[in-house]
Amino acid sequence: MDVRARQLLEKLLRAYEKAEAGVRKRRPAITRSQLMDYHSERSLIAKESFEATMGDAKAQRAISLSWDGKPGEGFIDRIDLVDAGVLASFLNVIPLAEVLAQTRIVFKPYLSDFPVLDSVINKWTQLRTVRSLEPDSTQDWLDSIRTIQYCRKATISGGIISVPLREASYQIFKDAKRVERLTGPLDVLLTDSVEARPREPRDVLQELGLFREEHPARLAGNVIIVRTRVTSHLDAPYTGLPPPSVERLGSIPEFVMSIENQTTFHSEARQRCDDPVLLLYTAGMPSPAWRAMYARLIAGLPDGIPVYHWGDVDEGGFRIAATLAKDAQAYGISLKPWKMSPDDVPENLRRPASPATCNRMRVFAEAAGWAELGAKIEEAKFTIEQEGLA
Repeated sequence: MDVRARQLLEKLLRAYEKAEAGVRKRRPAITRSQLMDYHSERSLIAKESFEATMGDAKAQRAISLSWDGKPGEGFIDRIDLVDAGVLASFLNVIPLAEVLAQTRIVFKPYLSDFPVLDSVINKWTQLRTVRSLEPDSTQDWLDSIRTIQYCRKATISGGIISVPLREASYQIFKDAKRVERLTGPLDVLLTDSVEARPREPRDVLQELGLFREEHPARLAGNVIIVRTRVTSHLDAPYTGLPPPSVERLGSIPEFVMSIENQTTFHSEARQRCDDPVLLLYTAGMPSPAWRAMYARLIAGLPDGIPVYHWGDVDEGGFRIAATLAKDAQAYGISLKPWKMSPDDVPENLRRPASPATCNRMRVFAEAAGWAELGAKIEEAKFTIEQEGLA
């Protein structure tokens, strides 16, 4: 098959798929302007090779040809699509509709746990990619699901909740680097959104309890922490501790506050390290090991000690809040927001947000027990990172 002819026929098939997806209105055709290289061809052999391939496609009723003279003389002036299915067969490619139909079948058993897969397919139907992935990436999504299931099973079973990345990858796939290549689809599956802003690979892996290099949890405030070997006050301005080593509080703080972002945590730690409070840096979505530590710290709090979360006023910030609120609710504690209301944000710091983003922010705010705040956020239609409020 002539290479140049094949490229144009593939382009014709893609034009048809765009028309079917509603992203192109013109009738699929290859016009004279797209045939200029062929029209400028000086080699008779190359010209005849191009026309032979086009003639074969026409003979199979995949396309029709218009000539600038008698058929077979002069040059082909226009190529129109007759049957997309026949053309796909001629090119030995599977039509997008068939690929997506098969993908729906493959994804169906996982939709109840990962409903975002429906949105992934809808994006592909519109000829759009999801984290640069196209419909031929089905195995990447299946492997990502397998990774999440492995990590969740380890956590639920009370076993490993903090695993070296490549060790886990080898256990799952017998390929130590496979999980590192899956952070895009993993992020989509974990956030349950194709619209959410992509996170750094480290943040995605941290949520699963996987790490390239394990980092200590950072805590600040003038409180006593009971650890596996040491019981002491936290250092100023903060202390870094392995989460499993933290057993419980040895003194009662005036309040506990989790803080999403590093800059804000360091600022607050410097200001409050001598105060009887406990500040905890989540580093984005906290890991399972961090959340287990968090649960141990708040478990013994007396009634009336407030527990706050200070995060970004965006989808990710409210998703983290909803996760921590669930952990707190297990101990009868109602998590409270800190500086996460539209009323706390000056007009000049606000960034416009889409209705879909605002809706998801509201959903996560409601899951955190902040229905009134969620309604305000959806109405305000903006986002802000917490550094702007520090």
